[in-house]
Amino acid sequence: MLRAQGAWPERPIRLIVPWAPGGSTDTVARLFQPRLAAVLGQNVIIENRGGASGSIGASEMARAPADGSAWMLAYDNEAPNQSLLRLNYKTMEDLVPVSLVATGPLVMTAHKDTPFQNFREVMEAAKKDPDRLNYATSGVGGLAHIATTLLQQQNGFRMTHVPYRGGGPAVTAAIAGEIPLFMTNVVIVSQHIRAGTLRPLGVTTRGETRHVPGTQSFAQQGFGNFEAPTWWAFFGRTGTPQPIVDRMHAALRQVLNEPEVKARIEEQGCDIVASSPDEARSFVGAEIERWGAVIRENNIRMDS
Repeated sequence: MLRAQGAWPERPIRLIVPWAPGGSTDTVARLFQPRLAAVLGQNVIIENRGGASGSIGASEMARAPADGSAWMLAYDNEAPNQSLLRLNYKTMEDLVPVSLVATGPLVMTAHKDTPFQNFREVMEAAKKDPDRLNYATSGVGGLAHIATTLLQQQNGFRMTHVPYRGGGPAVTAAIAGEIPLFMTNVVIVSQHIRAGTLRPLGVTTRGETRHVPGTQSFAQQGFGNFEAPTWWAFFGRTGTPQPIVDRMHAALRQVLNEPEVKARIEEQGCDIVASSPDEARSFVGAEIERWGAVIRENNIRMDS
């Protein structure tokens, strides 16, 4: 078992979560926080710095001292934010990726009273009557919005985006039948799928996923090689001494692979990755480039 030695960490560690308590990022952080503290031999204190699609917390992280006293668990919004928002930091310059913690599927659901049984039926309806079919997400510029935009761009159909102010209001509208379609993280709709209120039409993993059993991916339904995983990544501050980054990575990887921690996180609807720093850097950099291109090509703005 890895044990912290030497001068670091000599005081409590800040773990910035750039989202409000109760969301998926906060949930994941709180599931590994106690064990990370135990392995490092120092308190790990979660700071929720929500707002502006995660960018307020990320800005705080970018201002933190480069001494290993602060770290951040980011959500996938970190990638599109680089193209959508006017930021006072750049992810790949001011932050250092430590590990891709986990990935998971997005799922497109339909209310049980709609006729749709799969996403090809949605596409056919949208082609017959462009812009008349509405779909919800938890907000403009999130991965659910941009991924659905890419599906439409690649396959020649148009729907109307109805953004809500967060996942809570969106799922409430979806289960009430106020909106026919809802693209979202699996975490917040799994119970409604099990109850039969929402019908899963497709997932954004390459193939089927155990988190939404029996539901084909968009790729399996004939939408090319479409893939859009949701993800969580652990960052430090650029300039943090490499031995500290290495020690944090080793501690985090140990904790994420502990059977109890891994099982509890994966119950939320994702899969542990616990990647190397180099793998995390390559992944996050590719996500920034990929979704930035979709944003520019489709003229997506925060007021759209």
